[in-house]
Amino acid sequence: MGHDDRAIGGKRAYGMSEEQDQKNAKSARLEDIAREAGVSISTVSRALNDNPAVKRRTKQAIWKIARAHDYDFRSTMPNAPIGAEATIAVVVPAPQARESRVADPFFLELLAGVAEAARVRNADLVISHLSPSSAEDLEFAMNTSRATGVIFIGQSSLHAAFNDLSQRDSRFVVWGAEFADAAYCSVGSDNMAGGRRATSHLTRLGRKRILFLGDTEAPEAEQRYRGYRQALESAGLHVRDELLMPAHFDVHSGEAVTRSAIDQGIQFDGVFAASDLIAIGAMRALTRAGRSIPEDVSVVGYDNIPAARLVTPRLTTIDQDANLAGRMLVSKLIDTKGGRATSDRLETSLTIRDSCGG
Repeated sequence: MGHDDRAIGGKRAYGMSEEQDQKNAKSARLEDIAREAGVSISTVSRALNDNPAVKRRTKQAIWKIARAHDYDFRSTMPNAPIGAEATIAVVVPAPQARESRVADPFFLELLAGVAEAARVRNADLVISHLSPSSAEDLEFAMNTSRATGVIFIGQSSLHAAFNDLSQRDSRFVVWGAEFADAAYCSVGSDNMAGGRRATSHLTRLGRKRILFLGDTEAPEAEQRYRGYRQALESAGLHVRDELLMPAHFDVHSGEAVTRSAIDQGIQFDGVFAASDLIAIGAMRALTRAGRSIPEDVSVVGYDNIPAARLVTPRLTTIDQDANLAGRMLVSKLIDTKGGRATSDRLETSLTIRDSCGG
């Protein structure tokens, strides 16, 4: 055995202090991990220090075994956080509807809330380059993460994969929609209640043909659409298929689908958009078509991003508290101490501005 093979008998692993070795000795030894992984002690030592000489899949397997044995190795790895009590990684799954999600204003507000909450808790924040789109990608993200916990922003189409992952790893929480069969912890707004509240406001204003703009393949938008349907039915109005217009979560898509509805001759006197960006795009299309807001068409968005109060007319919208969301997400990771946190829903409120009148 060369000097690089840090044997258990008095020799320490790369970069690990004697105090760290004593702490780890209480739970597991390098030779235990090496035996289980089927590799040499030196390979384990290099892997636990993220040495590039060790293949990625080998590192992944060793890290997983080390975690299973409660072997505290992350603080010894290169580029570890400076003086942080925890590290939180933010991962954005490959989106279905929010194709520019990192640049989405609501995402940035949510990220700011997470960052501030992490700072208060003496935790560092890392934004991952990964964009998982499959169960295998989620598994890889968790197995290779050196963070204390991971926040996934949005479920995309990965709800079942998150359920499966939660059976093996509880170090994550998801910002997204609520599912009755969810086995993992999620935080999000009450999308159905928000959809009902937005649509009910439009019906109270006398609007009878309300356009819904949003991609219902995305879980959050689908739940907002269900709230929209419930509000129409409660008001004694028909749910009309032609008034559902799929739109991605951006201004250009909102403008394009609204322009398409106008060109097709679809009659509508109200718009409920699944996001403020979609609503702002809809207002641009309406204005360019000579439709007056709110006299001809009332418009309601969702998110209450800063731009909602800056556009003309100012946008009526459903408010989500991004700062509170950030605190909740961070708390779920840090305060559960290895247990499985419970899911929570944020209440929504209607912020009335000029785009609706009345």
